[in-house]
Amino acid sequence: MQSSNTLFSPQLFIKSGVTDIQFYSKGLGAVELRRFNNDDGSVHVAEFSINGAIFQLHEENHEKHEFEPTKNNGVTCLIGLFVENVDSVINNALNAGATLINPAHDYDYGYRQAQIKDPFGHIWMIEKIIG
Repeated sequence: MQSSNTLFSPQLFIKSGVTDIQFYSKGLGAVELRRFNNDDGSVHVAEFSINGAIFQLHEENHEKHEFEPTKNNGVTCLIGLFVENVDSVINNALNAGATLINPAHDYDYGYRQAQIKDPFGHIWMIEKIIG
């Protein structure tokens, strides 16, 4: 049985020692909800929201097999983010340090989509239903 309060909240892993995570607010318009830093000021856990969709950044933890993407030369999960204006979000993300993987394109199945890699190696599909 599904509750009306069901949420999906990805947890993304970043390298140990990261202090600057502004990409998510500057590039994707995320609002930082809370952050827990290590004694050296690096990020241990940070929680963000994009229009009510929550995700977290966690410092990688080798003992728990929680690795940031570049440790495995790629990702095992692509994060889909539905937005009102794909091109605007892509431009903001690129200006904030993302790398373009696939430019925005309208597809026959009714979506406008583009792919970027964030500065920490996570792959995002920025998309909108258009048809």
